[in-house]
Amino acid sequence: MTHLSTSIGNNPNQRQPPKSTRLRLLRITVSHRRMRRNDLMLGMILAFVAGAINAGGFLAIGHYTSHMTGIVSSIADNLALGIFRLVGSGIALLVSFTLGAACSAILINWARRHARRQQYAYPLALESVLLIAFAGIGAVIPPAAAAPVTAVLLCFVMGLQNATITKISGARIRTTHLTGMITDIGIETGKLAYGLVARRLNHPPIVTDVRKLSILLPIVGMFFLGGLIGALGFKHLGHAFSLPVAALLLAVASPQLRLRPLSPQ
Repeated sequence: MTHLSTSIGNNPNQRQPPKSTRLRLLRITVSHRRMRRNDLMLGMILAFVAGAINAGGFLAIGHYTSHMTGIVSSIADNLALGIFRLVGSGIALLVSFTLGAACSAILINWARRHARRQQYAYPLALESVLLIAFAGIGAVIPPAAAAPVTAVLLCFVMGLQNATITKISGARIRTTHLTGMITDIGIETGKLAYGLVARRLNHPPIVTDVRKLSILLPIVGMFFLGGLIGALGFKHLGHAFSLPVAALLLAVASPQLRLRPLSPQ
């Protein structure tokens, strides 16, 4: 960043930037003043988190919890087959995801009126606490017995996260499911391919939305990376794999949660 490089260049004896400068990237990530840059940064972080929790959670409880398409389909399938116990489980997961999204909206809208600077930090801090609870439940309760509770908990977490980034980005970025994003990547790739043909045939040009691709591709990549790390993390650490993920979220949220010093009189 310009400010960082300038301050280092003007003071060769300064080996590290001031603490306030070192925290700048984290601070702007959940700042209430939004720009495309911090939307993308936060989207990539949360896509990594969603991928890790989705993949690690599947190994822990046997359910993908970050998207509701499969869960709603399973409710319909089990209802048709008369497996009402599984219908009830699916409805519980669906309701939990919905309540997580509602909780995000409540926290953000309350903060907009009472603590505007923290409006996006509160949901991420809560998500961090819930992931710590997930690790704690897995540590004290046998996995088979913990699975129903942790499945509901992870669906709540994913609903909370998806609603948060949706509100932050004005619905331009989603992080817990990839269907729409990969569809958009396919559309823009098709436009790019057709545009190359159109130029050769002297047809009117087709404009590819490169900016859109520059947002979608990193988010999909981070979701995959998170899934890989989450699966490896659960394989080696069990439920405790969620603790580093919780620490990441808390690190992102904490600069906005810090109390600002009072200005000198």
